[in-house]
Amino acid sequence: MPKSLKIASGVVALLVIVVVAALLFVRANVSKPVIEAAASEALGMEVRVGGRLATGIFPTLHVTLQDVRIRNRGADVATTREAQIWIDFLPLLHKEVRIGKIALSHARISIERNRDGKFNFEKPEATGVTLPALDLASVSISDGTLHYANKQSGDIFEGRHCSLDVHRLLLSRGKGSDLMKHLSITADLACGEYQKNDLTVSDLKFSADGKNGVFHLKPVTMHLFGAQGSGTIEADFSKAVPLYHVRYSLPQFHIEEFFKTQSPRKIARGPMDFEANLTMQGKTLNEMRQTMAGQISLRGKGLTLEGTDLDREFSQYAASQKFNLVDVGAFFFAGPLGTVVTKGYDFAGIFQGSGGSSEIHTLVSDWSVEHGVAQAQDVAFATNKNRMALQGGLDFANDRFVDVTTALIDVKGCAKVRQKIHGTFEKPVVEQPSFLESLAGPPLKLLKKGRDLFPGGACEVFYAGSVAPPK
Repeated sequence: MPKSLKIASGVVALLVIVVVAALLFVRANVSKPVIEAAASEALGMEVRVGGRLATGIFPTLHVTLQDVRIRNRGADVATTREAQIWIDFLPLLHKEVRIGKIALSHARISIERNRDGKFNFEKPEATGVTLPALDLASVSISDGTLHYANKQSGDIFEGRHCSLDVHRLLLSRGKGSDLMKHLSITADLACGEYQKNDLTVSDLKFSADGKNGVFHLKPVTMHLFGAQGSGTIEADFSKAVPLYHVRYSLPQFHIEEFFKTQSPRKIARGPMDFEANLTMQGKTLNEMRQTMAGQISLRGKGLTLEGTDLDREFSQYAASQKFNLVDVGAFFFAGPLGTVVTKGYDFAGIFQGSGGSSEIHTLVSDWSVEHGVAQAQDVAFATNKNRMALQGGLDFANDRFVDVTTALIDVKGCAKVRQKIHGTFEKPVVEQPSFLESLAGPPLKLLKKGRDLFPGGACEVFYAGSVAPPK
């Protein structure tokens, strides 16, 4: 026992001497000017430590920096109230400083894309920069904020109260332009609130796993429009052109919560289901929109439109023409599609008819997307007494309507009244309605009576989808 105690005591003493020596080495070689110079050279941006620098050995050897700022072109790219850097012990014996873990608290990362397409963290000569190899066991951010502004499109994104836990981050040496091909990562991200322009999402969470340029984000969950949505994102950067596959489902979301982002008025209420399964490829947003393909579906039952009685309006439509059928058809574009294709509409004024409300028993809006154009597959809704349907396409790549026609249809699916819309989403052009059935003139009355005698007569079927006629 005494001999064992002496050996143990000697080992502990030796360990203490080594740790103290390592600490002295760190204090002698790690100072604010050294860190600022090394980090600035590595990032190609200005790095400043405004607060104090401290070193410690418990629970492991680490350096604490306060008030760290990263600037480029005179503006902040990232700031953090406190940064802790854990240093691997054994490499210090060879007088090497190797970082094993980084923890940031109250960090804010601000990324901007200028009108010329350049990011605020880029250098003019950044294209051919060779990135150093990197191997970190852990990176964490607590109570962080991510801000993104695109001055080309006007979009602004911000995630608040975010936490990030990177369990492993590997970066092999390579060109900066091929960053994603050389990156391997396993991480979990959660943001208490995420906002895009006027749209707010809460409780956003996902896990990321990436290797050899292929990344999987799943499950991606969030609280949106009073419902819990979930999905997956796959991104493949291993090829010359990045490829993306997005699946998303938002069951039983509240349509009234969506319309709050468009107008303060109460427009509609009720539950709806949204699903999307899309693939796209490209290096820019425009390229991705042009190659988008897949399916989009929006469905609902037991909905209510506020502000007008559609059945009463439809019965008086031939005489009054108080509103466009296209305005009613805009309801087809509700839900997540609405923010894209209804920019030219004033939702506050669409349903200001004779007052009252309308019951929508069934609404189906199924679309097939190819080369950035969504084509209507089954798009219609039914009220107590009427059905209305839509045909045509939505060109997301060029923000245009493609031969879109809305129609009031009879029990056979034949159009009684049609109205077309074309032009851009921003400035749609709505044509005058075309009446295929009218009771205004005596000759047409006779035609109608004759058709009534032979109910099996032929007609041009406008709609043959899943929405049944009212009983």
